Amino acid sequence: MTPESARREYIDVLQRVQGEFLEMPGLRLSEPQARRLWGLDAEQCRALLGALVDAKFLLRTRDGAFVRADHALVRPRARIPAA
Repeated sequence: MTPESARREYIDVLQRVQGEFLEMPGLRLSEPQARRLWGLDAEQCRALLGALVDAKFLLRTRDGAFVRADHALVRPRARIPAA
């Protein structure tokens, strides 16, 4: 595989992953689930998900799942009643 074809393949997979997260706004995947869904090895998957996190397209939750950044729920802080 030439460097150009490897780059094209990476971009194709990246666009497919973005497309699936755009089509399913509530999509929430762990890294192993993402590897199975897109047929990637661990290194490829980490690089791809990392690039999407760096681009602020995805967020990684506390439990390690990946979700769309613009659909992540931010829990309001608990209010302490005034005394």
